[in-house]
Amino acid sequence: MEGPAGQGGHSVTLSRPAIVALDVVAWAVIHASTGYLVHRLPGPRFEGDGWLWRERRFERGGRLYVERFRIKRWKRWLPEAGALFPGGFDKGRLDAATADYLHTYVRETRRAELGHWLAMLPAPLFFFWNPPAVGLFMVVVYAPLANGPCILAQRYNRIRVMRVLRARHRRRPVP
Repeated sequence: MEGPAGQGGHSVTLSRPAIVALDVVAWAVIHASTGYLVHRLPGPRFEGDGWLWRERRFERGGRLYVERFRIKRWKRWLPEAGALFPGGFDKGRLDAATADYLHTYVRETRRAELGHWLAMLPAPLFFFWNPPAVGLFMVVVYAPLANGPCILAQRYNRIRVMRVLRARHRRRPVP
């Protein structure tokens, strides 16, 4: 990486392996940092379907994820890091069927989805030390491919669990 000519600054040239190592470390720090940030946010911030989390008509009750993205084929291979930090929540499987647990599960899918959206935001920083084509790759290819499937899985799981909660609510006798 070379600094602007004629500005009296020092230029630093990184080898290709050093740039690759910096990219790997930068993405690891970004993912860990955004995960920790959303982990630290209070749970009540994730109650209710705000603008980001509400189900959209085009999702068709989750059918979009099954029919278009074939999510059932690959979602089990996604990493689950919800319990990475103390007090975190593992969303890898449903461990209970109580309403309280399912509400917690839904809340934690919102938290995870936000973490993945936030992890994509720093992608333009990679232009600072990478050639332009690599910076563009990080923004257009890597960030969406690394986070998009996780966002899709969170949305799909939340829609399914919310459907169960709504059905239970409808069946509950009115006092």
